[in-house]
Amino acid sequence: MCDDHDVQPFSAAEANAVRERWEHLGLPGIIDVHTHFMPGRVLDKVWAYFDSAGPMIGREWPITYRAEEDTRVDTLRNFGVLAYSSMLYPHKPGMAQWLNSWAADFAAGHPDCLHTSTFYPEPGAGDYVRTAIDAGTRVFKSHVQVGEYSPIDPLLDDVWGAIDDAQTPVVIHCGSGPASGTFTGPEPIETLMSRFPTLPLIVAHMGTPEHAEFLSLAERFENIRLDTTMSFTDFSEQNAPYPRDLLPRVSDLGDKILFGSDFPNIPYGYAHAIDAVLRLDFGDDWSRRVLHDNAASLFEIG
Repeated sequence: MCDDHDVQPFSAAEANAVRERWEHLGLPGIIDVHTHFMPGRVLDKVWAYFDSAGPMIGREWPITYRAEEDTRVDTLRNFGVLAYSSMLYPHKPGMAQWLNSWAADFAAGHPDCLHTSTFYPEPGAGDYVRTAIDAGTRVFKSHVQVGEYSPIDPLLDDVWGAIDDAQTPVVIHCGSGPASGTFTGPEPIETLMSRFPTLPLIVAHMGTPEHAEFLSLAERFENIRLDTTMSFTDFSEQNAPYPRDLLPRVSDLGDKILFGSDFPNIPYGYAHAIDAVLRLDFGDDWSRRVLHDNAASLFEIG
């Protein structure tokens, strides 16, 4: 298997290299549960923060797929990504509803995008979350680190209750990587699950760097899953290597792990994100489940 770190983005050669990986497994394509599409001025600010290597980044982090929105959409389609998300998140009150409105329009214009919504601990959050669910939201995004809020903030009780009732998955960045936040870590999530034991959470980045703790939570709670976003890649292995002694448990948990890439905000080629999964060498069936089947089942993608 070749290394695609130096392949130029958007090229036919790169698209072919990505497709070779899932075609080899006999898959119809890939489902990527962790990709970012958001209003232009918001994404510009996100990219500027990455460019500055700000405190939540802490290292040089080039954006490989920095391009106009249509180009980014076409790139995923050319790679054979059958479904993707528009992970977006507020960092202050009064922002979530506006983001949800934008995301609803984006999903309406891009049928291969899983309609994504978000929330923030603020009065009325439960109401607009229920509105989003009624409007067809298929996944929520919660970013504890950027939002600087606790998952167990009482202002979110109504939110979690509505999401639990609807069983709409939430991709939640709650691990303390790449830099710890005031409310990151497994303890708040364990408390949250004690209140809502059937809450459907997808812990982003395999819970980096609290790998063992989040793996244990996924083993303990039926509706906690993990996504592979940036995990096992050369970039992440430099600063937060996944403990080798945990890999047998990762293999055993193959039905609860979903592929995520963090596209477009990754400092390497998309093929390497796939290679990071494949080189775990847990077998073709495990790879098929992670790259496609688990998400297809969860989101009822035919």
